[in-house]
Amino acid sequence: MKILIAVIILVVVFFQVSTIFDRPLDARVDSVARPHAFSVVGWEAGALWQAAGQLFSGDDELPDDETGQVIDYFTRARRIRILNSEIAALTAGEGDASLAALRAELDGLLEIQAASTDTVERVLSKQIETVLSEEGIYNPLTDGEFRFPTVNFILGDLPDLLVISSRDRIESVKEVILKPGLTLEVKEGLETGVDSPEVVSLVVGIGGIATYPTLVDDKATLRYTIDTIVEEWLHQYLAFKPLGFRYVLDLSGISRDYDIATMNESLAGMVSDEIGSEVYRRYYAGLAGTSAVADEAESEFDREMRETRQTVDDYLGRGEIEQAEEYMERRRQRLVTMGYNIRKLNQAYFAFHGTYADTPAFISPIGLDLQKLRDKSGSIKDFLETAAAMTDREDLAERVR
Repeated sequence: MKILIAVIILVVVFFQVSTIFDRPLDARVDSVARPHAFSVVGWEAGALWQAAGQLFSGDDELPDDETGQVIDYFTRARRIRILNSEIAALTAGEGDASLAALRAELDGLLEIQAASTDTVERVLSKQIETVLSEEGIYNPLTDGEFRFPTVNFILGDLPDLLVISSRDRIESVKEVILKPGLTLEVKEGLETGVDSPEVVSLVVGIGGIATYPTLVDDKATLRYTIDTIVEEWLHQYLAFKPLGFRYVLDLSGISRDYDIATMNESLAGMVSDEIGSEVYRRYYAGLAGTSAVADEAESEFDREMRETRQTVDDYLGRGEIEQAEEYMERRRQRLVTMGYNIRKLNQAYFAFHGTYADTPAFISPIGLDLQKLRDKSGSIKDFLETAAAMTDREDLAERVR
């Protein structure tokens, strides 16, 4: 059975990868982005080889203090983020003794993180699978209680994503995964090379990629990491369902459908938020260093961004593209003065963030309809299965009429 599952996963993953990266790209985008493109196939091959080695090693033993190991890991991750910021601020003073001390501390923490990453990955996988099982969510193929795909992820450096949107409407028309660690100069060069009278672009950061194993950011907070692991696993799960398969067609460029993308991303986000909340509540809530409470400033940002998105849609609906872009720049400058360092605010920004129901850039009625469907569903599993069987936006509208 394990061999069969592995073969199926390989077929699905490499089908998705090949369609995304072998399709003919617009010559201009291809010439600009290809030198910086992230090789999903290359990464996948290495990750699967690593996963196979772990599978056959028989080393499944976990430490007695599983939760403590995870908390220690993310406490160090927080310190690493702080050190990176402090080092960046002091880089100009190479001879500064404090800079050398910070780098030494950082190197030591990174070494400890590397040694403990595998354990943390296995603990979180186990905890997430436990909650999924209790909700009756096992696999997308049968009613059998076997896990497929298994919750399998790798914590590491994430690539960025080049998002390209139409100028006259907020809609992603193309995405290219980029190598991690690109400089600001390279990112802005890519955007300048892609932008035209018809499209605008933006290089954005992402929290994870639904490869198999999933690639998840190793520098995020614990709660964010749990939610991301669950959400990316749901994308794998949904790929075997009508809604998710149509999202694969959208991603591959075979059949673009922004509504399907929005439905799929929103569904995965809503379900992962519920599952992630339960995982966090059960294993980590109330423990030191694991607070996930939002502060008031985030609500302020949400209000500003929702207002911006609604006004931009009004401008674009009237065909006033230049006015919309001038307005977005004014709003970006306002947000910067409020302490939100947004490098660029354009149609591509909203095309990316606007597919996620839990972000302030999301104002689509799809989110409201999905929430209505969730309210009518007896369980999170019922909600997931009902929505996953849909094939278009009308299916959702009919369900909540």
